[in-house]
Amino acid sequence: GAEEPGMEAEAQELPLGCGGGGGSPAAGRSPEGEERREPPQASVSNGGDEDSGRELVELKVIWNKNKFDVKFCLDSTGAELKQKIHSLTGLPPAMQKVMFKGLLPEDKTLREIKVTNGAKIMVVGSTINDVLAVNTPKEAAQQEVKAEENKKEPLCRQKQHRKVLDKGKPDDVMPSVKGVQERLPTVPLSGMYNKSGGKVRLTFKLEQDQLWIGTKERTEKLPMGSIKNVVSEPIEGHEDYHMMAFQLGPTEASYYWVYWVPTQYVDAIKDTVLGKWQYF
Repeated sequence: GAEEPGMEAEAQELPLGCGGGGGSPAAGRSPEGEERREPPQASVSNGGDEDSGRELVELKVIWNKNKFDVKFCLDSTGAELKQKIHSLTGLPPAMQKVMFKGLLPEDKTLREIKVTNGAKIMVVGSTINDVLAVNTPKEAAQQEVKAEENKKEPLCRQKQHRKVLDKGKPDDVMPSVKGVQERLPTVPLSGMYNKSGGKVRLTFKLEQDQLWIGTKERTEKLPMGSIKNVVSEPIEGHEDYHMMAFQLGPTEASYYWVYWVPTQYVDAIKDTVLGKWQYF
């Protein structure tokens, strides 16, 4: 009985640190060498306890407008900090972008990158649930917009276009070939109408990367790069001809409309102007 206090003193001197580690091999044994079990409350854990025996640093972790006050071991790595952030936010480490004076290195300790008390750790990233919650409504909205567009009245029935189409097909319009796609001719496309009902011709100056839109009054020379989009639609009752618009700005007012475009050149015009196939 006289030796028990000495054993307690020996147990209190167990080293503590950020990692694991055990105590003295003699701890927990009686003087006769027989193994003695200590009660659970007398045991000391050196692993996973952030508040005992570690040199800690106080951090402010900021993610998605949320702030977390965290005490973390200064000798833990960036990868271990990501695991801690995962437990706080539910954000998987692979989806985290952790910032402290730049991107936080995973293989270095907080001590090595000179993290100090009160340091702000910025976290960027979305949980899988957040990504699904954002994408699902977005896809649904896109489908709704597409369905709404399909319900729209055809362009050729709209009042603004009827006043031109009701004039009928121009006598000198170029002949059309239905069901065939052809390259642009070497001569200008002529005999068509513009929005005001005047005659218009299209000349594609490929060597200058320009589209020339010519009327009786003037010729506008447009760089291909200034044309943001091309819209076309067959004319009802005359499906071998299209009405077509070149988008020159952000609003519908910037669309330059051309009527009675021979169908065999429609795809070639889009390919030339936009540099890729587009169908509407």
